[in-house]
Amino acid sequence: MYRGYGSAMVQREAPASRSGDHDEIRRSALPLAAPEDLDPLLERIGDARYVLIGEASHGTHDFYAWRAALTRRLITEKDFRFVGVEGDWPDCHRIHRAVTGIGDESPGEAVYGFARWPSFMWANEEVADFCRWLRDWNDSLPTRARCGFHGLDVYSLWDSLRAVRGYALRHLPEQADAVLRALHCFEARGHDPQQYGLALRLLPESCEEAAVGLLTAVRRSAPDDEAGFAARQNAEVVAGAEEYYRAMLRGGAESWNVRDVHMADTLDRLTGFYGDGAKAVVWAHNTHVGDARATDMAAAGMTNLGQLVRERHGGNGGNGGGGGSDGDGGAVVLVGFGTHRGTVVAGDEWGAPAEVMPVPPARPASLESLLHEAEPEGALFVVPPPGDRPGWYDRPVGHRAIGVVYHPERDHLRNYVRTVPGRRYDAFLWLDRTSALRPLHGEPPGEAEPETFPTAL
Repeated sequence: MYRGYGSAMVQREAPASRSGDHDEIRRSALPLAAPEDLDPLLERIGDARYVLIGEASHGTHDFYAWRAALTRRLITEKDFRFVGVEGDWPDCHRIHRAVTGIGDESPGEAVYGFARWPSFMWANEEVADFCRWLRDWNDSLPTRARCGFHGLDVYSLWDSLRAVRGYALRHLPEQADAVLRALHCFEARGHDPQQYGLALRLLPESCEEAAVGLLTAVRRSAPDDEAGFAARQNAEVVAGAEEYYRAMLRGGAESWNVRDVHMADTLDRLTGFYGDGAKAVVWAHNTHVGDARATDMAAAGMTNLGQLVRERHGGNGGNGGGGGSDGDGGAVVLVGFGTHRGTVVAGDEWGAPAEVMPVPPARPASLESLLHEAEPEGALFVVPPPGDRPGWYDRPVGHRAIGVVYHPERDHLRNYVRTVPGRRYDAFLWLDRTSALRPLHGEPPGEAEPETFPTAL
């Protein structure tokens, strides 16, 4: 989950030729009022195998609703096989079981089960509505053809460790020693990831060796069925989370990179599990989806999921995507979102109760301000190839990013990422005024994960 950039990341963008840009933007804008207006984007997606759909905040109804609308069309019209999200594997596996009909819970119950902060990010009416639809869609298909729902993230150290223990005790008794060694190591350093990180300041030995031993044992022994794959993925999360929380102690961009590499690796494992040619939709924040090479994240030493998927799967897409591999030019499509003003759900600190906050008008000279002045309603932008597109696509400009922690009064100072829009995305959905999403429940006290944004930023 995205927290938000510190002011050190913000660089002043050069002023643009406003009137000329406004004219170019108006000519580039396509209508965006109903799901059928996504036709040009579906045409751009073509036979792409990976469509990564962003959001400019984790708490905006309109981003979730349009992302779900696009995903429905990808599933029903282009046979996309699973949705991978910026969420924890165990919680999302419960949703996967519900939407594919192999679990006992309904989709609404499974979505409601997200409990750790920020629960509003997934336990909301918008996600529940999509998951109910997905269950109805899947019920019409053979079991092996049903569309899955999976978490790509790395945070669920303890939930994943307990899941591996339960699976190993039932199905892999010969690997019980490796599982128990990892469990005892983490227990000795506290019962949550933050305590593990703090313990490493005092104890020279980490649990890295135990986590790698657990992963090796499960990889070697778990079968290739769905339950075995889930067990292997939980073991991958344990190893990845141990590396992540250890990297957090060192500060800088390393923990961010560990996390996004883990998400990219999980995506690759899932496409391998679903079979050759399987198509994947990804839901994550713009900061994970939009190619980092087209932002000032790159100067800070950061990579991200969009960049990695482009590099691994030929996602240059004809848009000059920051040096991605050539591939087939269309295997990966990155879709961003933006808004000028409205309301959003967020907390004022890590673990704070969620609340509806105002989103003030965007900073002058930002991408959002430019689009608002030129096209003050919703619009779809499908990025043309280099050499055949208006100049505004290739000019650096500040681009707003709102995370789960937000302070509207500081918006102009802290929440903008210097971006070249035409290189960062293949398409962009512009929604001038947006409203807060609808959480299913309040944040439970005492259940917050530690803050997870690189400390130097």
